[in-house]
Amino acid sequence: MNCSKYIIASLSLVTLSKAMLAQDNGKKKTVDITSTFKPVLRDAAKINFTAVPPATDSSKPKLTYNIPQQPVTMNYQSGALSPVALPVQTIDWQNSNFIKVGLGNVHLPYVQAGFSFGDAKTASLNIFAKGYSSKGNLENQKNSYANVGLKGFLKTGKNMQWDGKLAFTGEDYYFYGYKPDTLKFNKTDLRQRFQTFEGSVGLQNISATEFGVNYHPNLRITDFKGKNSLSDANETNAVLDVPIQKSITDQFAVNLGVTANFTSYHKADKATINNNLYYVSPAVVYKGDNLWLHGGVMPSWDRKDFHLLPDLMAELTTNDKKFTLQAGWVGSYDKGSYQRFTTMNPWIIQPDSLLNTRKQEFYGGIKGLLGKAFTYNAKIGVITYHNMPLFVNDTADGKTFQTVYASSLNAFHIHGEIGYSQGELFNATAALDINQYSGIKGQASPWGLLPVEFNADMRWQVMKDLYWTAGIAAWAPPEYRTKTLGTKTGKAAFDMSTGLEFKITRQLNLWVQMNNIFNNKYERWNQYKVYGFNILGGIVFNFNQK
Repeated sequence: MNCSKYIIASLSLVTLSKAMLAQDNGKKKTVDITSTFKPVLRDAAKINFTAVPPATDSSKPKLTYNIPQQPVTMNYQSGALSPVALPVQTIDWQNSNFIKVGLGNVHLPYVQAGFSFGDAKTASLNIFAKGYSSKGNLENQKNSYANVGLKGFLKTGKNMQWDGKLAFTGEDYYFYGYKPDTLKFNKTDLRQRFQTFEGSVGLQNISATEFGVNYHPNLRITDFKGKNSLSDANETNAVLDVPIQKSITDQFAVNLGVTANFTSYHKADKATINNNLYYVSPAVVYKGDNLWLHGGVMPSWDRKDFHLLPDLMAELTTNDKKFTLQAGWVGSYDKGSYQRFTTMNPWIIQPDSLLNTRKQEFYGGIKGLLGKAFTYNAKIGVITYHNMPLFVNDTADGKTFQTVYASSLNAFHIHGEIGYSQGELFNATAALDINQYSGIKGQASPWGLLPVEFNADMRWQVMKDLYWTAGIAAWAPPEYRTKTLGTKTGKAAFDMSTGLEFKITRQLNLWVQMNNIFNNKYERWNQYKVYGFNILGGIVFNFNQK
């Protein structure tokens, strides 16, 4: 429409122009141009806004807290099984005194007692006793044990405490592992008796002195006697240990330890062997939030031979303590004594010589927490032993063991352990040790040493006053020396035990313990079979409750 208007207007102008040119009268003309065009703005689009309230947020915020767990953990160290050992587990009820008695198909009887005196704050005295007699199915397979002693402490002054112990232990074993088993012996010819008198005294400060020093010197003396039909021997051991630590700052400390270990061994032929060991252990310790370092050396004198042992350890951990790297290069000694050797193998005869075992270990591993209740620890290392004691059967009937030494022995060692703890309700631990021996010098094989060992223990509070315990011990067979001086390997062992203890009155508990449930006839030491299935039960009487 607008375009046509423009065209009409243009044609009108042309027509008028021609008409004006046709006139030549010279008069001025007036031309009026009329147009119907009107400019119009296009309607603008409008944006409409509608006020709407925001939607209500009904979702709950999820807040995450990262609180590091600090459970109480206990170092587990597995002990060697003995065919005559009774792994009875006693529940720690809240009582000051108790008497525990029991009977079983192997142990007749079993007695244990404990008495406490004092306020446990400024002074305390504990009296303890334990004894049992056992007899197995094999001829002369029996053993008896008795132990009594007292232990206590006394606080003097504001920052000083004395502690001490006196004890006596008597043990009787019988050499029942003879072959052929048709041989006949008198009981007096087979009995081996051990007697130990022990005393110790120590002094320590309760809290650090004004100079940041902590100390705990202690002296322990034992008199040990071993007697059998062949010979008897006497040994005196004295150990003086003086550990001192001085704090420099909140993170740095200096340790200094001095140890003197004396052994005087009197053989049956009246000859005397003095086996003395001295060492000093200075070290610097750093303890940060995520790093712990322990650096030192240990100068030692094994009789007259000097050895400088390493003492280096380090741990690097995360803030929540769930993962820790650990590494170390450490050296130590195991004292060579007649008394210590009998705790390893009670069927040995008196040794002809005493040598201290020196060892160095280089290891690395991890440890930490899994979740809220699991703890773990895994290490891999190489251990070098010098003068390692080994035990071999005699070449007559094999009922006794002789002590021999490997001058050098290497072991590739793997250790792993895991634990689970729910306060007092449930606790469980398991540990595995693997040793691959090599580089043996002085002996043909690592006689009697276990290549693989596994131990597990569990304690569960099923109800308020009902506890259930269980345990497993297993190992791969060790090698032993035959009568012809050859080498053979024994059979693997598996031993499972379980027990219950519960209250029937305020002062009376009932308990039962079953060992070697599957009645396995394994041998820890060659020719010495352990007891088969055995059950033991009785009562616990508690009194003087608080």
